[in-house]
Amino acid sequence: MRNLDALDARILLALDADPRATTVALADRLGLARNTVQARLKRLEEDGQLREPSRRVDPAALGYPLLALITLSISQRVGQSTREPILRIPEVIELLVTTGDGDLLARVVAKDTEDLHRITNLLLEVPGVVRSNTTIVLLEVQPFSVRSLLEGHAGS
Repeated sequence: MRNLDALDARILLALDADPRATTVALADRLGLARNTVQARLKRLEEDGQLREPSRRVDPAALGYPLLALITLSISQRVGQSTREPILRIPEVIELLVTTGDGDLLARVVAKDTEDLHRITNLLLEVPGVVRSNTTIVLLEVQPFSVRSLLEGHAGS
């Protein structure tokens, strides 16, 4: 994966400010050639550096207002094969391999606490999951955002 340069960061900031902007509009706003913007965006997508638009959707708008972080301890003999069944649970919107008390950290959305209990039980039924520890998020103070990193990288 190639590191982003300042021009990439400027393009992404402009796109973040107006996600529906055309390539021509972005080029005009930034004072660049349309082909430059188009080529950069294509490369960022192909390199996996420009994530899918679904990351912008608030799960609460889909009926999942409850956010929880579930730390999972897994049997060390089955590690990799445990991840796939976990990822098939639609309410698991992010899964991270971690160090510390647990082996995996799952970001989970639920309709309510009863639904969270159902999802937790599904996770505990996955072969290799030994135990879980659930933390309910009361308030999301800073949603996922790399905007300040992009601003620094762009020289803003």
